[in-house]
Parts: sequence; C-alpha cells; structure tokens
Amino acid sequence: MGIMNRFASIFRAKANKALDAREDPRETLDYSYQKQLEMLTKVRRGVADVATSRKRLELQLNQLQGQSAKLKDQAAKALGMGREDLAREALTRRSGLEQQVVDLSAQHSALQGEEEKLTLASQRLQAKVEAFRTRKETIKATYTAAEAQTRIGEAFTGISEEMSDVGLAVQRAEDKTAQLQARSSALDELLASGALDDVTGTSKDDISLELERMASGSDVESQLAAMKAQVGGSEAPKEIDAGGEATTPVETPTTQATPDPVGPADQPGRPA
Repeated sequence: MGIMNRFASIFRAKANKALDAREDPRETLDYSYQKQLEMLTKVRRGVADVATSRKRLELQLNQLQGQSAKLKDQAAKALGMGREDLAREALTRRSGLEQQVVDLSAQHSALQGEEEKLTLASQRLQAKVEAFRTRKETIKATYTAAEAQTRIGEAFTGISEEMSDVGLAVQRAEDKTAQLQARSSALDELLASGALDDVTGTSKDDISLELERMASGSDVESQLAAMKAQVGGSEAPKEIDAGGEATTPVETPTTQATPDPVGPADQPGRPA
C-alpha cells in the first residue's frame, strides 16, 4: 500500500511538473475570464427569469383585482335589484379572489426582493469581471514583454533553442576554416623547404637537367681547386674541360740558348 502511494505521488508530481511546463499563463487567464463571463451570463439569466416570474404575477394580480372589482359591482347591482342572494354569491367569490390576491402579492414581493438581490449581485459580478479583464490584459502584456525580452537575451547569448543550431553551425565553420588555414600554412612551409615537389611547375627536359648538373659540378670543382691552391701554394689549379672533368694544364716549353760546342779558339777569324 505504501509503495502504491509513493508511485501515485511521483506520478502526480511529474504530471504537475509537465503541465506546469506546458502551461501558458495567458491562456489560463483567458480561460478564467471566459468562465467568469459564463457565470455572469448565468446570473443575468437568473435575473431575467425572476423578472419574468414577477411580471407574470403582476399580470395575474391585475386580473384578480379586475375580477374582484367586477364582482363587487355585480353584488351592488344585485342588491339594488333586491337579489340579496346574488349579491351574497358575488361577494363570496370576491372574498376568494381577495385571498388569492393576498397570496400573489406576497409572492410578488418575494420575487421582487429576489430580483433586486440578483440584480445587485449581477452588477457586482460584472464590475469584478471588468476589473479582472483589465488586470488580465495588463498581466498578459507584461508576460508577453518579459517573454520577448527573454527571447532577445537568449538570442544574444546563443542559448535559445532557435539560436543553438546557428551557434553550432558557426562554430563548425570557424573550426573548418582554422583547419584549412593551418593545412595551407603547412603546405607552404613544405614547398618552401623542398620536402614536396611543386606539381604545377614546368617540367624540365634531360638536356636542361644535365647542363644544370654540369654547371653545378664545374662550380664545385673550381672552388675546390682554388682552395687547394691557397693551401698548397705550388699546385696549379686544374682547368675544367667541356665534359666537366678537371685536367692538368700543359706547360709550353720555353726556348733557351744552347751552348756552342766550339770554343772560342776554334772559331775562324779569331787568333789562336
């Protein structure tokens, strides 16, 4: 039994919370105002019914009073004609009508009092309904303004349900942009360092590549020979042939005076 009561309490609490989350105060106020209007309509209908009954009693009273007056005249005429019996009969009937008039007058007074009470209650209720309507519209306007202000604040902060998807989309776009920028910078660095080949550059033929290689090798050999000449001081620098190979320069022989085998004594014209 205790477990069932706990389950019932939990269910009522959750149901109340769900209903409270779904409840719109403006709709509740409109519903309350509608119910008050229905109640006011019922009170007014009650006043109209009482007034109708009072009016019906008034008509009956007027008829009874008219009949009573007629019977009184008939009794007077009968008595004038010497018909005392007819006069007595007329007065007897008039007496019964007078009793009905008294009863209807009492009912009429009661209905009139009830009608006045209902009319006063209807007026008071109408005043309360009008006051509630004014307050209802004020509360609704205040609630609408507060709701709009809250939605604007949530939109600015990005925590509203409508703006959360937009905020996530913007965040994803920024992340992708940063990733692409980082990738582009990394590729630029790799291209600058030579780690990657520029596939968009113009391809070179074999002859151009060979000439560049030869030029690079010749430049290296020339620098190496110059460095050896500075270090050794006696070794002549090697020349670079057309094939890119270093060769030793050939020295041109210098012509020197050959000593004459004939001595001066043997030369003719000179004394021995």
